[in-house]
Amino acid sequence: MSSTRTGVKRTRRRPRPKSATVSAPVAGPSSSRTSSTSSTVEASHPYRLRRKSRVGLQQPASGGAQSDHDSDVGLPVRQPKRSRLSIPEQDHGPLISWLQEEVPDEVLLKIMSYLKEKDLCRAAQVCKRWNTLTNDPTIWKNLYTAVFEYTQPMMHPEHGKFYFVKPEEYNCPNPWKDSFRQLYKGVHVKPGYAEHYHNNADRYKGREHMLYYDTIEDAMGGVNECHHEGLIFVHSGIYQDEWIYVESPVTIIGAAPGKVAEHVVIENTRDSSIVFMEGCEDAFVGFMTIRFSPEDSSATHHHAHHAVEINTNCRPIISNCIIRSSSTVGSAVCVTGSGAQPTIRNCNISDCENVGLYVTDHAQGFVEDCEISGNALAGIWVKNYANPIMRRNHIHHGRDVGVFTFEKGMGYFEQCNIHHNRIAGFEVKAGANPTVVNCEIHHGQTGGIYVHEKGRGQFIDNKIHSNQFAGIWVTSHSDPTIRGNSIFNGRQGGVYIFGDGRGLIEENDIYGNQLAGIQIRTNSNPIVRRNRIHDGQHGGIYVHEKGQGIIEENEVHSNTLAGVWVTTGSTPVLRKNRIHSGKQVGVYFYDNGHGTLEENDIYNHMYSGVQIRTGSNPLIKKNKIWGGQNGGILVYNSGLGILEENEIFDNAMAGIWIKTDSNPTLRRNKIHDGRDGGICIFNGGRGVLEENDIFRNAQAGILISTNSHPTLRKNRIFDGFAAGVEITNNASATLEHNQIFNNKFAGLCLATGVKPVMKDNHIFDNKDAIAKAVARGQCLYKISSYTSYPMHDFYRCSTCNTTERNAICVNCIRKCHRGHQVEFIRHDRFFCDCGAGTLSNTCTLAGEPTRDTDTPYDSAQPQESNTLNVN
Repeated sequence: MSSTRTGVKRTRRRPRPKSATVSAPVAGPSSSRTSSTSSTVEASHPYRLRRKSRVGLQQPASGGAQSDHDSDVGLPVRQPKRSRLSIPEQDHGPLISWLQEEVPDEVLLKIMSYLKEKDLCRAAQVCKRWNTLTNDPTIWKNLYTAVFEYTQPMMHPEHGKFYFVKPEEYNCPNPWKDSFRQLYKGVHVKPGYAEHYHNNADRYKGREHMLYYDTIEDAMGGVNECHHEGLIFVHSGIYQDEWIYVESPVTIIGAAPGKVAEHVVIENTRDSSIVFMEGCEDAFVGFMTIRFSPEDSSATHHHAHHAVEINTNCRPIISNCIIRSSSTVGSAVCVTGSGAQPTIRNCNISDCENVGLYVTDHAQGFVEDCEISGNALAGIWVKNYANPIMRRNHIHHGRDVGVFTFEKGMGYFEQCNIHHNRIAGFEVKAGANPTVVNCEIHHGQTGGIYVHEKGRGQFIDNKIHSNQFAGIWVTSHSDPTIRGNSIFNGRQGGVYIFGDGRGLIEENDIYGNQLAGIQIRTNSNPIVRRNRIHDGQHGGIYVHEKGQGIIEENEVHSNTLAGVWVTTGSTPVLRKNRIHSGKQVGVYFYDNGHGTLEENDIYNHMYSGVQIRTGSNPLIKKNKIWGGQNGGILVYNSGLGILEENEIFDNAMAGIWIKTDSNPTLRRNKIHDGRDGGICIFNGGRGVLEENDIFRNAQAGILISTNSHPTLRKNRIFDGFAAGVEITNNASATLEHNQIFNNKFAGLCLATGVKPVMKDNHIFDNKDAIAKAVARGQCLYKISSYTSYPMHDFYRCSTCNTTERNAICVNCIRKCHRGHQVEFIRHDRFFCDCGAGTLSNTCTLAGEPTRDTDTPYDSAQPQESNTLNVN
């Protein structure tokens, strides 16, 4: 009896002869028959109504003596054909009436409870009352459970479909009878019962066709020998080391009370427990436990042994089974070869010492509503162009990854719940290309989805959340499509792309993650578009270590740190994004961060809309930047950058800040309606400002201070509510071909000692409100308040104990401090503290005093981002 196999081809061992072969009569020329002559007669008469002889029945002419032949076979004397009851015609009516109408239901039901199914069916034809009584569910339940053992009716409406129903919810009055009829043609594997059946033949009259076998092998042999049609019920017990090679479209189903699969166990210790071979077509196996339990679980020859093995051109149905393998080198279920296309549904594939389900070598199939958990390696492996469809599976608590597709494996995964696996919930590697749709992937102990080594795949409309690390990792030249997912509440980032990763990240909702919503690193170059990235506990998008990427049409908002970070040699393109309502900076370029920021809306940040520092040199073009609580753009600490054709407006502080040795180029921008100045350059700031329109700002259109030296060329600075250009605090500048007009205080205001380089500027039609107020004898606070700083001569008063933070305009010195000891300080920017009411004496020129906020005479400096540098 050979178990040798080449590849997946098997040599089936022929059924072993049994000493207790089914002793109940089997129809057909090859069936085993009982030696009893009475059974022989019964076999020739499938149904004989059993009645006792009555007095008055016609006797044979011999006076009752039987011939020798009749005595030998034990047959009753043949009677002439007669009516149902052999009594005189005149006696029929009362007796029939009494049986049909007078006998109580309880008595009839008790009598009928001793009948077998065929007797009940014949009795049902007597009259309507008997028809009703013989269909009593309790009678049929007792018959049914005695044969099939099921606690609930098992329905079998069509091939490959079996399911239990609750009697009280069934839409017909007698589900037990309906199930009995559907299952009646089946044969039974019930060890030892064939001998019992043989020894009690009289007890089972009417069931001569019902066959019993001791082993599954013998029952399958009965199919080959045409003894039955291939519906095999396997009853409670452990069936060990049988060779079950399925080569015909048989149905093998467990039959036991309660949880059926727990009571019917098929186990093999040397070979695969069930093997489906070519020719099995749509065979069915269901409602049983299938185990492969080798004595040496680590033996290398077991790498080809499995609990269930499905080979080339097989399409079996495996349903409601518990499938286990304790082998450390083989899987519980192996589907292999072109044309292998099983349907596996409602199975439990758990606690295996290797892989749970392994699909390979162009195999396909359907895996639905299965419980796959606690396996030592992946719950599911898909490899080598295998392409199964897996729906509504629960894949969890694996000791490795949940699903592993690799070496060009594919697959379609839909509505699966994948969680609490030790590594990633879903891993894609080495050219694999699965499709994952509407799944929930969560609480992975590392990440949710891991795509690497040129992995691909489509991840669409999934919920990916609460993973220990990133929700999705993409690395090493991988290029997945990630679309329409919700990626949230990760204990690190949302999507992490690194090590030359690529991918299309589109229309996802990414929020509530503890690190960046999307992180792009180390030469990675994804496309990130139309995502919502918001409410993160860190930043929105973080591009670093030479990261790249096209980032467009995203909405990035309400993140705790920067909306977008660009750093350490990175060069992304950010285009047409809406970046808003952040708790720090909108877009933050630092430590040689570069890239292009184009056509974005950047607004309503607690700090500035854009910050550029420490050698960063981005191109910032055609953006709208407004509503920043700390200014529009801040360039500092040797920041660079080209700022072109932007619209910068309605910021709480300056539209653009340039400071601390920074040197950007500003060209053709519109900087307007700021609640502070237009452009502020100080602390050694430089830069080239050309062809900009700077207008309608609350303070100076351009303020240059503290050792700064920019170049201003061909700008138009107009309609400001303070001065056009102010230069102060030892700063200087080169002004060429600028137009400065229609500003409130003056066109150009120079503090004491300032000597800019001037060439061909046109300064005209300014309102000169400072000079006019001085000429009229007004306090300059009257025209400035404490939020703007007109440039003029300012003084201090020793008599009034003024400090270095106080200044008094010339008209208040003349009027309010006449006769006091006063000192001229310089010509510079200030507001008048006398008019503001901050001094001990009352200003006689300014009218009603207004309390000061103790703002220094220079513009308030912007806040620099304290965003953490987190890898």
